[in-house]
Amino acid sequence: MTRQDIPASLLARLRAVDTPTVCNAIEVVQGQRGFDRFTRGTMLHSRPGTPAMVGRARTAQIAGLAPPTEPPETIKARRLAYFRAMARGPGPTVAVVEDLDYPDCIAGWWGEVHVAVHKGLGLAGAVTNGVMRDLDVIDDGFEILAGSVGPSHGFVHVRTLGTPVSVMGLQVEEDALVHADRHGALVIPEEVIPDLEAGIETVFANEALILGPARAPGFDIDKLEAAWAEFEARRT
Repeated sequence: MTRQDIPASLLARLRAVDTPTVCNAIEVVQGQRGFDRFTRGTMLHSRPGTPAMVGRARTAQIAGLAPPTEPPETIKARRLAYFRAMARGPGPTVAVVEDLDYPDCIAGWWGEVHVAVHKGLGLAGAVTNGVMRDLDVIDDGFEILAGSVGPSHGFVHVRTLGTPVSVMGLQVEEDALVHADRHGALVIPEEVIPDLEAGIETVFANEALILGPARAPGFDIDKLEAAWAEFEARRT
């Protein structure tokens, strides 16, 4: 499907809401439950509570459990090609990197140096099933959602660039629109983009039907039943 422009107002809204809200809003726009393009399992976040990362995916695959078998010149050239690929195109962008050693990943691709480099190249953050490290010294303003934390870089090297990747059950293609925070990551379908901002507002309006009464003095089961009936009539 043709990639759509992301309106500035939608981009700002996506950065301000969490990934579960976006997941719900996608179902509102689609008019049904069952949206399933999200990560599975518990992932680790480098800065829990920071704003969500949003952007077009820049994909790659790495490995590091064993030394590379290709010539050193090939490995070095591919790493530079990796950085060129990550810097490609207008932002916002998010690195989505699959570690092919999963679930036995040891290669801390995401540490102080690579965070500074990727941030400097304009990326908003990274999503990976692999390892992050240097958590006390990495730059602010670039969040990592990772499969694990570890101390080593192993024999880390780049295997592929721009190909579809799989991260914790989520299939991501180059240029897919990604939203991620401490809860996980998802891919926003292109067809919902025009109506997604309205979908987010609908989610908040529907939740307010329950949250308002529940947080007000005098809330009881009778008020819950009345509020829940209205909530059920409106929600997807």
